[in-house]
Amino acid sequence: MTLRVITLIVKKPDFVRIFGVHGQFAARPGARQHVRRPPHTPPPAIQRTPSIMAESSAASEFNQFIGTDGYIVSPALVEAVNCSVALERPLLIKGEPGTGKTLLALHVSEGLGLPMESWHIKSTSKASEGLYVYDTLQRLNDARFGEGNVANVRDYIKLGPLGRVFKAPNRHVLLIDEIDKADLEFPNDILRELDEMRFTVMETSDEVVAQERPVVIITSNNEKELPDAFLRRCVFHFIEFPDVPLMRRIVDVHHPNLEATLLDQVLIKFYWLRGQTELRKKPSTSELIDWIAALRRAGMSVQQVEEHIPFLGSLLKNEQDTDSLQSYADQGGTLPSEWSALGPKYNQ
Repeated sequence: MTLRVITLIVKKPDFVRIFGVHGQFAARPGARQHVRRPPHTPPPAIQRTPSIMAESSAASEFNQFIGTDGYIVSPALVEAVNCSVALERPLLIKGEPGTGKTLLALHVSEGLGLPMESWHIKSTSKASEGLYVYDTLQRLNDARFGEGNVANVRDYIKLGPLGRVFKAPNRHVLLIDEIDKADLEFPNDILRELDEMRFTVMETSDEVVAQERPVVIITSNNEKELPDAFLRRCVFHFIEFPDVPLMRRIVDVHHPNLEATLLDQVLIKFYWLRGQTELRKKPSTSELIDWIAALRRAGMSVQQVEEHIPFLGSLLKNEQDTDSLQSYADQGGTLPSEWSALGPKYNQ
């Protein structure tokens, strides 16, 4: 069977459409072609997928602490604090004395909007004192003089800092300050309580269980090594001594609007002192802040600070170091007044 093709030619002024068997359009050679374009469709709006939204929400929940106006923190320290909060692990902070370890807890408390409890450790501190103290002496005196309810032992149980934080109805920041001052067994003695967030009062058999796990910040001056079992349960951060740009920001918090040339001379002398290997104790950040306060109150000029170091006792705290500096001066040593004198590390 033969298929016949019927072709219909329709003449129009400007073009000829030829309808073939397939129903396609063919323009006459040389005629102006009109291209039929599909209607414009706007691109679909970009939508946040559930996974992206979840990641954004998780990041927001993780980054709870970003620092405060009164405490300049490095990005690494901010990460350490937020990691500790997220994991609900104690944050162990080490660093030189005077680098702001103790103040960190105060500003974490402020930044997170949580109340704070402090436990300042001494060489005689016992782990049990952080939980509670049974005041046997008070009970004995009450029994002797007929005062108080001697029969109720609970009246003579005084909770320590750790116990008060556990007992509190809301979350707290707990500072355990200078843990390395205590004996070697002290960190191990509080391991179980920090892990389980509970303890038992032996005299009454009452169990104290934390309502909410506190944010625990532990500081150490690195005077003693801490047990490995204790370290495994902590998030660790070492506060490096501030470099010059960070130190300028720290000084600006405590002494805003300090004359730039005076600040330069102060920092040149300060970092030069810290670079002297003969010094037994290098001046710290807190001592720098005190020294600047003394200079401002005494009305010291830039030239005076350039020529010598006023109020040296604000920076050096033992006679060997002051004698060493005096010996340097007696031998004709000069004090730097330019950053270049401190070496390439301090090129500003």
